[in-house]
Amino acid sequence: MSENSQEPETPQQPGPAPQQPGPAPQQPQGGPAYGTPQPAQSPYQGPPQAGQPYGQYQPQPLTPSDERLWTVLAQVGPFLLSFIPPLVIWLVLKDRSQFVEQEAKESLNFQITLAIAQVAAAIITAITFGIGAIVYLAFIAAIVFMILAAVANGKGAPYRYPVNIRFIK
Repeated sequence: MSENSQEPETPQQPGPAPQQPGPAPQQPQGGPAYGTPQPAQSPYQGPPQAGQPYGQYQPQPLTPSDERLWTVLAQVGPFLLSFIPPLVIWLVLKDRSQFVEQEAKESLNFQITLAIAQVAAAIITAITFGIGAIVYLAFIAAIVFMILAAVANGKGAPYRYPVNIRFIK
């Protein structure tokens, strides 16, 4: 007896189609093929500017209409929340617009000045048993100044309060 050592045949798996004569298929231009590792790069950073280290964040400047909006909010926001709106606007947007930085600082300084005046008015009123309540008429003038500042900033013009201690330069 002869032993025929044949392994059972396995069905062939379909493989790639045989090459057709002609030019080879082209890889798409514009980048490496799918699946190749890409260098790590954040989508938020562009090419480095001259003299700057690579990858440093550069804030986008505000448009003129956005500048006017934020400066008006810095002037009108204190009606509800005292010094907080100009402080937040100044801290967040000072790198994006010099105009917003300048006007938010002006509004913040005015709100600090008003807080000091309010403490002084309360002390005067307490000492004079209410006769010094006329000091509170100054706050009506402060409201007028804030409205004038908002109107000027809405037109894109800077505004300087006539009575303001500039704590933040």
